Amino acid sequence: MGEVDDINISPEGPDAETAVASGTAFDLSSPTKSLSRSPRTPEFMTPLASPMKKAIASMQSYLEEAAQFTKLDPQDAWLPITESRNGNGYYATFHMLSSGIGVQALVLPLAFTALGWIWGIVCMSVVFVWQIYTLWLLTQLHESESGTRYSRYLQLSMAAFGEKLGKLLTLFPTMYLSGGTCVTLIIIGGGTMKIFFQIACGTRCHANLLTTTEWYLTFTCSAILLAQLPNLNSIAGVSLIGAISAVCYCTLIWAESVRKGKPTGVSYHPIKSQSDKASLCSILNALGIIVFVFRGHNLVLEIQGTMPSSTKNPSSIPMWRGVKVAYTIIATSLFPLAIAGYWAYGNLIPANGGMLDALHKYHGHDTSKVLLGFISLLIVLNSLTSFQIYAMPVFDNLESRYTRKLNKPCPRWLRAGLRASFGCLAFFISVALPFLPSLAALIGGFALPVTLAYPCFMFILLRKPKRYSTIWCLNWGLGLLGMVISVLLVMGALWKIVTMGIEIHFFKPK
Repeated sequence: MGEVDDINISPEGPDAETAVASGTAFDLSSPTKSLSRSPRTPEFMTPLASPMKKAIASMQSYLEEAAQFTKLDPQDAWLPITESRNGNGYYATFHMLSSGIGVQALVLPLAFTALGWIWGIVCMSVVFVWQIYTLWLLTQLHESESGTRYSRYLQLSMAAFGEKLGKLLTLFPTMYLSGGTCVTLIIIGGGTMKIFFQIACGTRCHANLLTTTEWYLTFTCSAILLAQLPNLNSIAGVSLIGAISAVCYCTLIWAESVRKGKPTGVSYHPIKSQSDKASLCSILNALGIIVFVFRGHNLVLEIQGTMPSSTKNPSSIPMWRGVKVAYTIIATSLFPLAIAGYWAYGNLIPANGGMLDALHKYHGHDTSKVLLGFISLLIVLNSLTSFQIYAMPVFDNLESRYTRKLNKPCPRWLRAGLRASFGCLAFFISVALPFLPSLAALIGGFALPVTLAYPCFMFILLRKPKRYSTIWCLNWGLGLLGMVISVLLVMGALWKIVTMGIEIHFFKPK
């Protein structure tokens, strides 16, 4: 997968060597040498000379461009990520907004309880700028100088680190980010469905309420039905709905929280721990939450892989344009949410539900039920749409195993069956491990290298910048710093789980 062969247009046959040896072969890299003038060629221009010369020049230009085209792996046309390559910058913006803003953003104010005002804003800003830089690296690495397109994060990793090491480093984190996020979306989406139903029905429907497990199943069935759209480009409209809903509920939650004012007992002093180790672990846990909110780099190459590309119009141009628009909107959504949320609730922010639980807990009695229901509906819509884009790499991986083995595309019934099977597996895990969202800091630690470290190393290995140059030193520094922070975040999250504990309840979703 991902390997391509350049089209060879050099002369072949028994006379090729003679032609090359005598210098009569076409040299496409030099227009002045490609058509050698015979000694008998007159210097004056005949009436047909000018049009003929233009035609030959046009043909030569075409051949030069064709020489740089690449033959894509035919299996790419059978897989859901690269099945359609008519994407554009608008589609990229929709996909990145849908995957870049989600319910995980609602726990951002929780990081400020350990970091405080200044360090909370500084850490958020640093991580945001850092991940913008690594996004730029990935968009540049999508197409190699030889013309190879890496339309999957795993392919790029294998090209940079080698097949075995590339799989070892990125297969688990990327699949965990995709599959784990889908499980989390079932838990949050199903739970919010239950809240929406309770708000809509009020006191009239308590006798007929579904259990939490049944709401998870309802959400999963809806997600599986929506997952039957064939490829990544086909869900661009779905991602647009998800993007709009995410921006709307983030804005509504922080705006309503600020409008209602602070509840009694709000404090902005960072929570003091009993020991220095506990304080350090709390800070690392807060950093893990911030990193987890800004995850999503495992989808960047996949999104860019849906775009057409040529030597004159590489896909990196519309992709980077879409990234800039998307992350401008993301910044204007997440920074106010974190800052206003911490201002409104301070250290009273709930540890699990974040801003949504805080709004219901402190202002649910005097907030319009219509507004609360609308916010819940937006969260459900965003969860359903985000499920599609995060599940797409898993669908692609499952189908690629079939196409490699049988060398033919998956029939529709098998594609539908694979996607339904993945949905059922994600549903089972969500019921078995309903406490998974409380592991956001630990997941952020595992995801950090994919977002902030590996792109720096891959750029050095593939583009080979001059040793000790500015770009070489910058990428080595950021890559090593990212790996160190990742180890510290995982250790801090594990230490906090061991010392403080989390509420674990297998097969008992609440």
